[in-house]
Formats: sequence, structure tokens, C-alpha cells
Amino acid sequence: MDVQPWGQPQQPHPGMRAAQTDRDRAVDVLKAAYAEGRLSAEEYSQRFDLASAARTYGELAQLTADLPAGPLGQPAPGVPQTFFPLAPPKPPTNPMAVASLVLGVLCLPTMGALGLPAVITGHIASHQLKQRRQQGEGLVIAALVLGWISVGGWVLLALLAILAGGH
Repeated sequence: MDVQPWGQPQQPHPGMRAAQTDRDRAVDVLKAAYAEGRLSAEEYSQRFDLASAARTYGELAQLTADLPAGPLGQPAPGVPQTFFPLAPPKPPTNPMAVASLVLGVLCLPTMGALGLPAVITGHIASHQLKQRRQQGEGLVIAALVLGWISVGGWVLLALLAILAGGH
């Protein structure tokens, strides 16, 4: 391996095929990072599988770029400093779920007037969460509970008024 003028070993091209010894070195770095608590067991397992299947220096460099010592010392030139995501990003929170919770919370100061809208938007949001695979289930549950309590309170009040008026 050639040495650059400042004493750092020249890094292989990221597209160059990696050998089994290169994959083994990357796994050693991952093992050390796991032992030091830098990686969780799940992340170590995911990266271990990816390192074992890596074909190029660039793939190995991505797996260890955020660790103190990668298989190449430092990421190869042109390789991004962050590794590719190991898990898909979290889906966004459904805006209708937020709206339904706001309506549910506003049931209290409006004496239950927004209970029915909270229930309706809560059910719409629940359907959208399943359809769009978005987050916000807890918001919807809270909105539905508040909305149904409010609607139930109005129904109970109406029943009491009917019973009191009939006597």
C-alpha cells in the first residue's frame, strides 16, 4: 500500500472489491465497538450481516465510518461519512391525529361541544394511520377517549333531562 506524503496510508478506491480478510477486519471493528458499548446488540447484528455480505471497500467503510477505527483506518475518499440507514426512517405523525387530539382536549373548556368532532376526526385519523402507515395512534386513542366521554356526558345529561321532565 502506498504512503501519502503526510504519513497516512493511501486508501483503496471505494469500488474496489474487498477480500475476506477485509470483511474480517471490519467485523473485528464492529465487535470492538459492541464490546465498548458503541453499538447495541441489534445494530451490531445488522452491521455484522452487512459486513459479511459486503463486496467492496466502500461498503465496509460505510459500516464503520462512525466508529473510531474502520477496516481502512478512515473512510475512503469519496465515501460519505455516514453509513446508510439500517432501519427505515420513522413515518410522520398524521395531521388528522393531531387535530383530533386538539379537539378532544378542547372538549373540556367548551363543555363538551367539540366531543362529536373529536370522535369523527379521531375515526378518520385511525383509518388514515392504517392506510398511510403513519404515526399518531396514541393521539387518536386519547382524542377518542376524550370525545366519547364528552358525547356520553351529553347523552347522560339529555336522558336525565327527559327523566326529570317526565315526572
